Amino acid sequence: MKIAGKEYKTIWYEKNVVKIIDQTKLPHHFKITELKTVKDSINAIKEMKVRGAPLIGATAAYGIALAIQENNDLDFIKKSAEELIQSRPTAINLKWAVDRTMKNLSGINSDQLLNITLNEAKEICDEDEKFCENIGINGLKIVEEIYNKKKDTVNILTHCNAGWLATINWGTATSPIYHAHKKGIPVHIWVDETRPRNQGANLTSYELNEEEIPNTIIADNTGGILMQRGEVDMCIVGTDRTLFNGDVCNKIGTYLKALAAYDNNVPFYVALPSSTIDWDIKDAKNIPIEERNSEELSHIEGIDENNQIKKVLIYPNKSRAMNLAFDVTPAKYVTGLITERGICEASRDGLKKLFK
Repeated sequence: MKIAGKEYKTIWYEKNVVKIIDQTKLPHHFKITELKTVKDSINAIKEMKVRGAPLIGATAAYGIALAIQENNDLDFIKKSAEELIQSRPTAINLKWAVDRTMKNLSGINSDQLLNITLNEAKEICDEDEKFCENIGINGLKIVEEIYNKKKDTVNILTHCNAGWLATINWGTATSPIYHAHKKGIPVHIWVDETRPRNQGANLTSYELNEEEIPNTIIADNTGGILMQRGEVDMCIVGTDRTLFNGDVCNKIGTYLKALAAYDNNVPFYVALPSSTIDWDIKDAKNIPIEERNSEELSHIEGIDENNQIKKVLIYPNKSRAMNLAFDVTPAKYVTGLITERGICEASRDGLKKLFK
């Protein structure tokens, strides 16, 4: 996708380093950062220089390659893999990508480890890009159906950033939007601000602007009244982990959007590649919900008159804050899951039909 008219992907390997777009600098500054060690990869994931389940997984795969470049001793590589998995607990793609990469290294000569790992990391990226493109092609059918009935602009509400910045390219929730736009279907996106890190305002609106797609940023709690007024035709969100029964774990606030959509008969879709499906956990209570530093709530970042990013305190000094990063939306509130293989009901039977 585009930034300032130039095509980019979110991560790539070049001359023994991994290059990423530092998303903590967006939307005010565009910066490409180099990851040279596995510790750099771990920190990039922890500090959310990269974020979004598919991109986190790809970064972890490349992180193992960087570990091999540092030291191809198998104990060091295994320890690095464990540290990568622990860097952020909720997104299932992280463990999935590490396990997939490590599986290929068993019984391999040390001089082959790097090339095998780099090939696997690239394959994970290429696969995700294709999956996201297919998600868009499948989700386009829903947007087209609404447009053909309405004969007017389709208003879509998003939450957080499930755009191309969260994947390798295309995005998950945004992919149907991009495909609709490219086909000439008029769309307008209601972009949830998504406190506390404002990924909607800082990232989703930013990338939609770069693709010249009309969008309006709203406060997180505005979606409900817009649905009551009939100003939302559908919701599309991403997911960091979807259980086999169709329950969806996504950025905090997703559950409330699903409840509002359900109450107002607004279709609520979740877009995901199959790498985001957790086939093992059967009860949503067992999903590890990341609790992040409360400073993300108590402080907010912005750009000052000197074009410098500044962080300021917005809470009373003595106030405490709890910063849960994700919530779980029960399957009964999800209209359907948009995957690379098609659209299915958010249920065990629905997923089984697509993924035998």
